[in-house]
Amino acid sequence: MTITYEWRGDVDNSALNKLHAEGFDHPVGQTDWRARLQRHSLGWVCAWEDDRLVGFVNVAWDGGVHAFVLDTVVAQRNRSNGVGAALVKAAAEGCRAAGCEWLHVDFEEHLRSFYFDACGFRGTAAGLIAL
Repeated sequence: MTITYEWRGDVDNSALNKLHAEGFDHPVGQTDWRARLQRHSLGWVCAWEDDRLVGFVNVAWDGGVHAFVLDTVVAQRNRSNGVGAALVKAAAEGCRAAGCEWLHVDFEEHLRSFYFDACGFRGTAAGLIAL
């Protein structure tokens, strides 16, 4: 398995909608990812196995020094092989190159070991309002 990672890679809406549905267990949507990413994101990373999209992470930002990891997803058959951690590492490198000083992530408790142990995040105090 050879996986390549691409910062701000070409996004195929159909492929990303399928991957997102698989990863987040919902029906395949019709999101225009290209438009969303261009409008709101500092960057994103695509993971490719040959010509098949097998991983993705989006990086939103505040236009300054803070970036935010969103939508980290890896195809089922490629999980537990370091693809997710490599996506986040490539995202961090892209953020650093863009002049960001901080990379934030929110996650559900079952993902704690992934983000803390595999990706190197550390705990901080934060707050959340459900809207």
